[in-house]
Amino acid sequence: MLKNKIAVITGAGAGIGEATARIFDREGIEGIAIVDYNYEAACRVAESLGEKAMAVKCDISKNDQVEAAAQQILERFGRVDILVNNAGITRDGMFHKMSVDQWTQVINTNLNGTFYWCHALINQMRDRGYGRIINISSASVRGIVGQTNYAATKAAMEGFTNSLAKEVAAKGITVNCVAPGATKTAMYDAVPEKVYNAMIESNPMKRLGKPEEIGEVIAFVASERASYLNGQWILVNGGK
Repeated sequence: MLKNKIAVITGAGAGIGEATARIFDREGIEGIAIVDYNYEAACRVAESLGEKAMAVKCDISKNDQVEAAAQQILERFGRVDILVNNAGITRDGMFHKMSVDQWTQVINTNLNGTFYWCHALINQMRDRGYGRIINISSASVRGIVGQTNYAATKAAMEGFTNSLAKEVAAKGITVNCVAPGATKTAMYDAVPEKVYNAMIESNPMKRLGKPEEIGEVIAFVASERASYLNGQWILVNGGK
């Protein structure tokens, strides 16, 4: 249960982030910030959750926007107990054709964005002696053709998580990674049919994951039931 807790979820306007927000609502969250670059999507989700939710527009690749968004959330709720770093982008391409811009966009969003949000909220967690940080990594850390940039950010997130978890554990804060495998979100709508079918065929369950299935794991890690879980990388991919 997540009663009496305040949560921030980035990339919560759709997909895994939205599904997680709705599960948090079901689990009794006291307040929740729906953070997304797409403000209309954030508003849609926040409005559906009622007065406990607020929509926040933020490009997480820009530290000044993250700091402003964090301040806005703290002014509304007074504190943040749970941070879910879910927002991320892909800019796929074979490495020999990948542009510097494709590389830096993904690094700045997926990796730097996680750092910015943790940095913006960690001190108030330390001051209160409580916090749950869940970073959304990916099964892509094992390597996927055309995703050297994306895989690099998600692998780096694991080392970041392990190090930060050791630093803040004594302050009552846990830091963990949840790493989804292929999950049925809008990110996969552009995948060619042949590739999509091959992904399903290679999975022991013969299907992609559902956003709600990832959200349930995130909710567990955010809860008191996972109070001794720290510095872990949890793979949720149907056993692939």
